[in-house]
Amino acid sequence: MNWTPRRRDLLKLGLGTALLSGLRPAWSADEDSAPIRVLDLDWVDRARDRAVPVRLYLPGRDAPVALMVFSHGLFGTRLGYSYLGRHVAEHGIASLHLQHVGSDRGIWNTNVLTRLGNVLQAVRDSEATARALDLRFALDRLLAEPALGERIDAGRIVAAGHSYGANTTLLATGAHVVRSGKALSLRDDRLRGALLLSAPPFYGDADLSPILGPVQVPSLHVTNTEDTIDIPGYRSPVTDRLAVFDAIGSTQKALAVFHGGGHSVFTDRTGPGGAELNARIKEATRTLTLAFLDGLFRDGRPSAAALEPWRMRHANTLARFDLRAG
Repeated sequence: MNWTPRRRDLLKLGLGTALLSGLRPAWSADEDSAPIRVLDLDWVDRARDRAVPVRLYLPGRDAPVALMVFSHGLFGTRLGYSYLGRHVAEHGIASLHLQHVGSDRGIWNTNVLTRLGNVLQAVRDSEATARALDLRFALDRLLAEPALGERIDAGRIVAAGHSYGANTTLLATGAHVVRSGKALSLRDDRLRGALLLSAPPFYGDADLSPILGPVQVPSLHVTNTEDTIDIPGYRSPVTDRLAVFDAIGSTQKALAVFHGGGHSVFTDRTGPGGAELNARIKEATRTLTLAFLDGLFRDGRPSAAALEPWRMRHANTLARFDLRAG
């Protein structure tokens, strides 16, 4: 994919003079939600000669806010998962959505004769590594931005992702992967937790314990009973998501399995699973994310006090819920 990076003025993007001057917005911290800014930034990692476009959902709060860094699945873009990014931002948590140019929608929007080859390239170890480096670069860049970095609480940052993005999140939070006799060093110690939507196993590795045991940050795992990944040359059933949950090393983790749905229900698409179930799963995922982050940022772990009321509210949608906060 050929990407021409563009510099954009923060004022043009709607960041506004209120943000640049530190002017307090007209809302109270006691409100359930708040106005947000949506910023598209076309960054380039010069060291790797790789574009890293991002979309930032920024709460309109004056004090520094927590941050979720979100990585899309195969064929995604920075525009996706807006239902989740907007929601957490409306509740005071910034959400930075990355676009990984080696595995984004551009590899699908090509000649049908070259599409399979593009897909196979996109799931190579080199691209998996590049995606984790995209996350590190984007976090470095955001925190260094004079008008934006001061808005982020660097002590409250989590990684999140769907499908391939969950794989990226695991690499960035400590997954131990050895390739050609060399361990990949991709962990980012700034990340305090992981939100994993439809996490796939690591390709070619039957035993996940040595790989995921080193992931010690609190984690939230979300999937559904019909969550099957099916792409050319690769198929992964929902049992793989459960195996990731079991193998991850942290003793502070939670798992939610919804009835039905399908793998794409966690994207912005409204069709998978049917309109009614799709909407229910998305609403449950939004509120579950907030409940998980509430406990994580307050107590450093998933909170039964926050998650048990959520479980009771969504009992009819849940096939399984497992909380381990030891």
